[in-house]
Amino acid sequence: MPDEQPAVPVKQRAPTLWGIIFIKLVKGLLLLLLALGVYQLADDNLPYEFKKLLEFINFDPESQFFQALEAKINKITPSNVFWVATGTFLYSLLSLVEGVGLIFRISWAGWLVIGEAAFFVPIEVYKLLDAFSWAVFIILLINIGIVWYLFQNRGRLFRHHHHRHDH
Repeated sequence: MPDEQPAVPVKQRAPTLWGIIFIKLVKGLLLLLLALGVYQLADDNLPYEFKKLLEFINFDPESQFFQALEAKINKITPSNVFWVATGTFLYSLLSLVEGVGLIFRISWAGWLVIGEAAFFVPIEVYKLLDAFSWAVFIILLINIGIVWYLFQNRGRLFRHHHHRHDH
């Protein structure tokens, strides 16, 4: 019969979710490449190489962010380059895990993304109050959108394993 519901609920299309997945996977891959690049550049040439990289990618969505990053890079010594690269690597893995988790509609991945996006909201608000920047404002809107969308749609988007147990 055409009316019959399938035994397994069909996942609804979620273009917004795929947009978030895309952001997470791209961010994860870029951070992974950055981490590997930092491991490679563990010498005194880092600030110069960083400037060349920025010129190469011609990427300036958050000039304040990059200026702050450059100031930090100027303070980097070969001994702490390893820790910077390792932190970047771990953060890239977080983004990749979030992206893959969302592909499979795993609910803890959804909560991880909500937690991460929510974590940055007060930081971005503080930055905007300090000095307005369109880039920070747009990133803030994206993070608020991610939190709102995933929280509102968590029941529809994610599998809930706890419904199977009859108490």
